[in-house]
Amino acid sequence: MNGGELICLLLVDSLARNRKFPTTDLQACMNHLSGVYCRPSIHTSLCMLISDNTFSGSNGVTAGQWVSHEQLLLISFSHFTNQRVTRKMVDVLLPIEGVEPLEKPLRKITVVGVGAVGMAAAYAIMVRGIANVLALVDVACDRVKGEAMDLAHGKQFAGHCEVLGSSEYVISENSDIVIITAGARQMEGETRLNLVQRNVQVFKGIIPEVVRYSPNCIMIIVSNPVDILTYVAAKLSGFPPNRVMGTGTMLDSARFRTMLGDVMGLSASAVHALIIGEHGDSSVPVWSRVNVAGVTLSSINPNVGAPCDPEKFHLIHKNVVDSAYQVIKLKGQTSWAIGLTCFALANAILTDSHMVYPLSVSVKGLYGIEEDVYLSLPALVTQHGITHIVPPELSTEEEAKLHKSAETLAVVCKSIKWC
Repeated sequence: MNGGELICLLLVDSLARNRKFPTTDLQACMNHLSGVYCRPSIHTSLCMLISDNTFSGSNGVTAGQWVSHEQLLLISFSHFTNQRVTRKMVDVLLPIEGVEPLEKPLRKITVVGVGAVGMAAAYAIMVRGIANVLALVDVACDRVKGEAMDLAHGKQFAGHCEVLGSSEYVISENSDIVIITAGARQMEGETRLNLVQRNVQVFKGIIPEVVRYSPNCIMIIVSNPVDILTYVAAKLSGFPPNRVMGTGTMLDSARFRTMLGDVMGLSASAVHALIIGEHGDSSVPVWSRVNVAGVTLSSINPNVGAPCDPEKFHLIHKNVVDSAYQVIKLKGQTSWAIGLTCFALANAILTDSHMVYPLSVSVKGLYGIEEDVYLSLPALVTQHGITHIVPPELSTEEEAKLHKSAETLAVVCKSIKWC
C-alpha cells in the first residue's frame, strides 16, 4: 500500500463515520482500519507514516494532536504534492529483484550519404529492426540532422533504435557495418573516367574517417560506379578482402529473377538466376545456370538467352539493364530497391546467415583473370563479411564476357590518380 491509498482510507473512514484519530494512538488506528477494511498490510504503512512523523509540522499539525478529516485532507495534499515535485520520472520504473542485465553487443550501422539511396537504406534498416544504433553522416549538416530527426520520430512504430545524424564521423564510432552511398553524380557530357576521379576525391575524405572511428567494421559500397569504387575503398582502407564489398550485381540479379518469374508465372524466389561481372551495361547473365527447382532452362531450350532464341529471353537481360534508366527517367533516381538491397546484405552480416549473394569482390586469380579488379561473383556472407567465393561454372561465352569486363575495369583502375 502506498501513502496515497492510506490517506484515501483515512479520509473515507473519517467522512463516513465522522471519527477522529489521535496521531499517537497507533494501535487504536490500526485496529480500527484493520477491522473495517480487513487489510492487515495497513498496519505496517500506518506505523511508518505516523511513527516516522511523516506529517509532523505539516500545516501546523504536530505529533500528538487530534486530526479531523478536513485537516487530514490539507496535510495529505501538501505532503504528497511536495513528494511528487521531488521525484524523478525514472521512478516509474520499478526494478525486479534478481534480474541481471545481459551484456549484449550493440548492433550499430552507419550510412554515409543521406540522398535518396542512403535514406532508403536507413529507412529499411530501421523499419526491419536490425540495428540498435543507426548513424547518418553527410557533409550537408542541416540536411542530415533533419533526416535523423524525421526518422527518429517514427521509432514508436519501428522498434527501439537510436538514430544519430551529423556531419562529424565521431557518431559512427564502433560501427559494425558502414554503408557508403555518398558520391558525385555524373554530369551531362562527363566521361566515366572523370566521374571516377571525382568520386575518388570524395572517397579520400570518407574512407580514412571510417577507418579512424570503426577500424573493425565491414564496409558496403553502394556508390557508382560500384565496382571501381569498391576497389578504391579497399585500397584506401587497407582492410582485408573479407571486410570490403560492393552491392555489385545483387540488385541486377534480383531484377533478373523478378522479370524471369513474371514471364514464367513464378515467384522470384522460385527462380535461381545470376548476373555477374560489372554492374551495369556490360553485366553478364549466366543463362547456362538459370533454373527452376533444379531444372535448367538451357536443358529445355539450348538457345535460351541467345539472340537466336525464338522465345526472346535475351530481351529480359536487356530490360534488366534498361530498368534503372527507366526509373531514373521517371522519378529522377533509383532508391527503394537498392535500399532494400542494403538492408538484406547488412542483415545477412549481422545475423551470420551464410547467405550467398552476387557481390563486388576481388576476382584476381579467378577464371584466369590477372587484373587487380573488383567484379561481382556469388559470395558467402557471414558475420565476418565475405568468407568464400562460390564461382559458378560458366559457358565459354559467359567466361569471355567476364574477361572483357575485367579488362575494361582494369584500364580505368590503372588510370586513377591517387594524389
